[in-house]
Amino acid sequence: MLLCAGAVAYTAWVLELAVATGIDPVRAYVSELAAADQPLGGLFRATDLAAGLLVLAGALLALAAPRRRPWTTAGWAALALFGAATALDSRLPLSCAPTTDPACAARETAGLVPATHTAHAVSSSLALTGALAALFLLTFAARRYDQWPALARFGPPLVLAELAATCWTLSSVAAFTAGRGTWALGLGQRLQVLLVALYLALLAGCTARTTGNEHPRKPKPEACP
Repeated sequence: MLLCAGAVAYTAWVLELAVATGIDPVRAYVSELAAADQPLGGLFRATDLAAGLLVLAGALLALAAPRRRPWTTAGWAALALFGAATALDSRLPLSCAPTTDPACAARETAGLVPATHTAHAVSSSLALTGALAALFLLTFAARRYDQWPALARFGPPLVLAELAATCWTLSSVAAFTAGRGTWALGLGQRLQVLLVALYLALLAGCTARTTGNEHPRKPKPEACP
């Protein structure tokens, strides 16, 4: 339930489809919704904090369970990193929205923004690293140990889609930093975040009855001579 609740909180940005935020979802970072100068910034910072803490708690509970298999342990540890970094991210908001406000972008380029902009970039990178590692490791564990059939089946395409969305996002960030436009940065990052949330929901369903009770693959009985 913790992971499922975390997945829901992690998709709070979809509220921008119903509420006027002044942020362009095609161009802007998701984190710009939570910028300090945005009217709904407090709401989105709170949902990011909730998402991070819920995922962190779920991962730590899984790590505390007995009989944990090695690849699964590594996957839960990566997910714990993702949760902790996401919670930290919410405490280090941008001061303004650089893709929306040209003055903010100019100040950021000139290094005249608060240090939280740099700290936010670091915590976001840690969250992304943790998410990618968790997706790969837990999917590998599902297939390696013949557990969580749904994750073993749908995990690989989700991982590949997440990698593609990440490449899109990173390329868009590089283009924006170089002054070459945003390359639909907002869409790429929103797809990236959505895929992580879908994976969390899938993982939550798969582990609801098995967390802490994982067993290695049982050997097949040998045929009688």
